[in-house]
Amino acid sequence: MFVVTADQRGSRKGTDLIPAALATVTQNGSRPLALSPERTAGDEFQVAVSDARAALGIVLDLTRTRTWSVGVGVGAVESPLPTSVRAARGEAFVNARDAVDRAKKATTRLAVTARDDAGGDAEALVRLLVELRDRRSDEGWEVYDLLADGLTQREAATRLGISEGAVSLRAKSAALRAEEAAVPALERALERLDAAEVVRPSVGPD
Repeated sequence: MFVVTADQRGSRKGTDLIPAALATVTQNGSRPLALSPERTAGDEFQVAVSDARAALGIVLDLTRTRTWSVGVGVGAVESPLPTSVRAARGEAFVNARDAVDRAKKATTRLAVTARDDAGGDAEALVRLLVELRDRRSDEGWEVYDLLADGLTQREAATRLGISEGAVSLRAKSAALRAEEAAVPALERALERLDAAEVVRPSVGPD
């Protein structure tokens, strides 16, 4: 199980962003949520998912805005699951607390925690992708969003009022192909991490 804990950065000086974040996480119907997102503290919310793709998608959405410190905890969760994420317990929640505390000190605003420091490789790889996305220009994000909506580069060019070649250059500068290749690999890394947390050899008698 993956538990994502997000803490709003600079919340004392800015607008409360949690309602909008909860709506964004919930409204993406392609993400299977084990427990719906809820505010768990004044400037913090949590969501639990059993799917690596959903977990990574939530992480990328939140880190894109640069307004959240995002911690991902991987591990077991006590079952049966309650109806509220605030009532849930388990190792994944403990790990998510550690992760979000570390994320607050990280330049990429992200951390992944699993048992026995097993999350280090996944954390390093996701941080690389977040850093790449942090360098993307507003123009690059325009192209990213249009292509993510299913438009072709030609259609994106028409929508933006620029040439198809200009769209291609923006896509190249935004490293969209690199992200497209990295996301499935990162999903697999997170899946393996989750599987390792679930399947552990039993210790027999001496």
